[in-house]
Amino acid sequence: MKHATVQQPPVNAREIVYWEPIHLAQRLRGQAHLTLFESTMRQEKLGRYSFLACNPSSTLEVRNGVALLDGVPQAEPVLKVLDLLLAENRRPLMAGLPPFQGGLAGYISYDFGRSLEPRSRIPDFPRLCPDLMLHVYDVGIAFDHLQERAWIVSITDDARADELEELLKHRVQNLGSPVIEKWASNFTRDNYEAAVARVIEYILAGDIFQANISQCFSADIPGGFDALAFYRRLRALNPATFSAFLDYGDVQVASSSPERLLSFDGKTVEARPIKGTRRRDADPARDAALIAELVSSRKDRAENVMIVDLLRNDLSRVCSGVRVPILCGLESYASVHHLTSVVTGELKPGKTVGDLIAALFPGGSITGAPKIRAMEIIGEVERGPRGVYCGSIGYFGFNGQVDLNIAIRTAMFSQGVARFQGGGGITARSEPAAEYEETLSKVNRVMEAFAP
Repeated sequence: MKHATVQQPPVNAREIVYWEPIHLAQRLRGQAHLTLFESTMRQEKLGRYSFLACNPSSTLEVRNGVALLDGVPQAEPVLKVLDLLLAENRRPLMAGLPPFQGGLAGYISYDFGRSLEPRSRIPDFPRLCPDLMLHVYDVGIAFDHLQERAWIVSITDDARADELEELLKHRVQNLGSPVIEKWASNFTRDNYEAAVARVIEYILAGDIFQANISQCFSADIPGGFDALAFYRRLRALNPATFSAFLDYGDVQVASSSPERLLSFDGKTVEARPIKGTRRRDADPARDAALIAELVSSRKDRAENVMIVDLLRNDLSRVCSGVRVPILCGLESYASVHHLTSVVTGELKPGKTVGDLIAALFPGGSITGAPKIRAMEIIGEVERGPRGVYCGSIGYFGFNGQVDLNIAIRTAMFSQGVARFQGGGGITARSEPAAEYEETLSKVNRVMEAFAP
């Protein structure tokens, strides 16, 4: 497959009245394949932009291991198809606008990672959703929250932009119920602690250094439930830099993730792994004590450094000049404090975005190290697929810009069942009871968003 770049005409942009993205998303509900990428925790660097789109012109997905473009099976693997689409539709970056100015957007499920390692012994579980679903959006709404400005951005004729502008005149539709009760976990507390102990045995035996083990909460979706209503509550309770809502018909996803898998500006790659967590406390003194405990924890720092080393190795496969400008920096969110590092590199000549995904996906912070053996153990211990959880949600711009989160603090609705998961990195120093409590700290705002 050739990947010759074809430079297409620049994008068109028309400024519109600035609204909160969730408000306009409610006007567009019911349109096909609604996609909202939203920075609900506003910040100059990581939380500045949002993007909203619907009614894509094309769809790339993976079902049963086969890449499909608008339902037609492709001879090439999906990442090569992705590279071809990006090369054929290459456009210049228009300065002064948010970075996503048309391209592919959607999700890559955690379980897609198995196809990247065909020789591994990662269990092949029945899928909860297509392994990958990316839609081509040739028109959408871009938001700059720092400037409080918004634009309809189009890479096609004005008629498509006119159609979207007309849709935005629809009345805001009333939301249904965000409530789901009667959750069940795939682990009891005792079973989860036993699973942690089993992983520690693997570590002491030399199989791995670390593995991320999660428990999954599930419940039947009741009549009258509204996933967008749930997302609206979640975004308020747990503001995050990489939030998202996807309504893809049979699959809906609501995410309030604080973690970036990678960003790419056409030259430089940045990964931001999170490892090390403490819950927030309403008492300022206790909250400060929890921060001090986290930043001084040898266990948490060692856990973070292990994943940084894994990511340095992953990036070195496709990048030069790999660096760690931030190691174990503190970041605070609505319900937790995290240790976050930053790893950067420059994509090597001849390497593609598809090569970059193959090297980094899934993120090391939600697998463990070494990655492949950790994924095998995750499958053995969790005994089921993860779906979108711990995969990635984001975009691949025709202008060379890429931004993908790691889908933690994420709920998925498919096959009549709602699911969300919470996990933590297990090391030789882990205490099973504390690890169980950490999973609950990470999902408490998700659970609260579902509550009556």
